[in-house]
Amino acid sequence: MRRILLILFSVLCIQASAQESKDKGVSPLSASLELTSKYMWRGIEYGTSPVIFPSVNFSKGGINVFALGGYATNGSHQEVDLGVGYTYKTIFVGLADYYYPSAVGEKDGYFRWSGRETGHYIEAYTTITPERFPVWLTASTYIFGADKKNNGKNAYSSYVELGYHYDFNNDNKLNLILGVALNKSFYTNYEKGFSVVNMALKYSTMFKLGSFRLPVSASYIVNPYKEKSYVSLSVYLNS
Repeated sequence: MRRILLILFSVLCIQASAQESKDKGVSPLSASLELTSKYMWRGIEYGTSPVIFPSVNFSKGGINVFALGGYATNGSHQEVDLGVGYTYKTIFVGLADYYYPSAVGEKDGYFRWSGRETGHYIEAYTTITPERFPVWLTASTYIFGADKKNNGKNAYSSYVELGYHYDFNNDNKLNLILGVALNKSFYTNYEKGFSVVNMALKYSTMFKLGSFRLPVSASYIVNPYKEKSYVSLSVYLNS
């Protein structure tokens, strides 16, 4: 608990410093930090304690490149993600590499790319965000890596998500999310095909104290396939 409070205090201090330097201009290079009480991704739980996400992003001319890490405060989860994407009007296409040091065996290594032994998961995905409607649609498929069926062949785990957002004002937003697994995939432990795996309600707002601003969000997530529900609270720091 003391470690979590120390991390949160550090986030608050750094965010206050970042607020003071925002007027210096916009750079294509940025960094961010997120602390979440429960790491949930597409209805799947990762780690058994709060998780910290440091990231570095580069965005220019529609191109976005990122590096992101995820580290549970009790060591139950580690993650290293790299990605590149391009936005054209309302369409974003991207390619991401997910790697989990805490999940792979001792014989695996970060630079091992053999299809039968690699611990990497390579995903191709696209997101459409219409200008006139407050919705988005994301479709993704794992195209290479450790995403394997029991017979050792690529599972091509595929996921589709439909989201809706309602903006109360600049500081308050409500998101509704429905996500489904399209085939026998890691979302369903490779046991079942089409399944609803992610239903979420997320409220985002801004913690204010004088000129200080800290983005926070609270989420309620249900995974109908696994018959589980979760609540997660997150705070964010952006440079």
